[in-house]
Amino acid sequence: MRKIREALRLRASGLTTREVGDSIGVGRTSVSEYVGRAARAGLSWPLPDDLTDAALEALLFPVPPPDAATTYPKPDWAHVHSELRRPGVTLSLLWEEYREAHPKGYGYSRFCELYRRWEGRLAPVMRQHHVAGEALYVDYAGQTFEIVDPETGEVRQAEFFVAALGASNLTYAEATWTQGLSDWIGSHTRTFAFLGGVPTTVVSDNLKSGVTKACFHDPQINRSYADMAAHYDTAIIPARPRKPRDKATVEVAVQLAQRWIHARLRNRRFSSLAELNAAIRELLERFNNRRTRHLGASRRELFEQIERHALQPLPLEPYEFAEWRCRKVGLDYHVEIDRHYYSVPHTLLKAEVWARITSRTIEIFHKDQRVASHVRTSGNRKHTTVMDHMPSNHRAYADWTPERLCRWASKVGPNTASLVEVIMRERKHPVQGFRACLGILRLSKGYAATEFEAAANYALTIGAHSYGS
Repeated sequence: MRKIREALRLRASGLTTREVGDSIGVGRTSVSEYVGRAARAGLSWPLPDDLTDAALEALLFPVPPPDAATTYPKPDWAHVHSELRRPGVTLSLLWEEYREAHPKGYGYSRFCELYRRWEGRLAPVMRQHHVAGEALYVDYAGQTFEIVDPETGEVRQAEFFVAALGASNLTYAEATWTQGLSDWIGSHTRTFAFLGGVPTTVVSDNLKSGVTKACFHDPQINRSYADMAAHYDTAIIPARPRKPRDKATVEVAVQLAQRWIHARLRNRRFSSLAELNAAIRELLERFNNRRTRHLGASRRELFEQIERHALQPLPLEPYEFAEWRCRKVGLDYHVEIDRHYYSVPHTLLKAEVWARITSRTIEIFHKDQRVASHVRTSGNRKHTTVMDHMPSNHRAYADWTPERLCRWASKVGPNTASLVEVIMRERKHPVQGFRACLGILRLSKGYAATEFEAAANYALTIGAHSYGS
């Protein structure tokens, strides 16, 4: 409008259309059109002082009245947007269905143009085209909850876990004590139970609990996390480092959860994690049932309409958390897990094995084959030994025998030799004491023989028959 006003002013001052055009940077034809439109609207320079740019535009460029013959039926864009989330549904298919219902409706190119224009008014996360049942996005919110112990007054921070489906945006949220592996995987299993099914993929942030190596090209998934994914027949896809758009769905879900849940609970005092999660579930239900303005449906309604049937069924049994740890077999053909020693076949001396640890069992794998299974025992520094794992002569290694250890100890002194003999005698099998004896003998290298002998004598006196003591 500024250039139009200037064109009218200069033309009224007597300049030619060419001179006016050169002055304001437009062509002669445009200047002539501006002047002609002003004349047809009954305007001349100077313009009224109270004539705003909007009013001037309305006078010079009036909107033509709609022609009934060229008015096309308007598609239900919210329905189109929702249908596009179904597997295999395309804009071309939806346009064909539209034309079947309205033979004189929009052409395909105009139909697509109008949809893109309508879609452009949505939030960025809503503009992503997610296929139903394809992806679940998971992350932790930056904010935490305070839980106060009613007896001690101790304040603990609880983490805020959030998950959201890609197509329907159905959201799950809960509080956990930590972001550790067991809590991280536990939140996933409860999310799947909440959904009543399993998506094809799970898109996670590069949290250390789930991704052991955050690499742009070849990320490495924690083995326990991968084990959980295999149980539910889904795939873990870590978001690319420093690429928040890869998980824009959960980023927005986290933001909304903070506003709808965390902000509403900020002034409430909780004395237990269970009490906090009960409050979260109540607000979460309201959040998922709230109808969105643009789509005219709630997250729960969209989930029931387009996504529930697209999820894979849950397995018969929920996943039991199991932690995987890499261990090296010792000279006594045992592996140490949480301060307890579990036997493996003696042929695996010094081999690298994987331990699968649950709340009740310890399973040992070598080259993906299970070689041992034990009932889990508390960390008492003792041994759990299967007789079949031991060699016939109870030797853990050809060069190491109780006699050799005693000879080595006698070179330090008689008290050290006595301590080594006692340690092996107290074990059910002498080889179970090899690890402690070797540790003691290697420790002796850093001290004078007289000092070490005095320590060994004191250990015998007070009954401290262990490397730690």
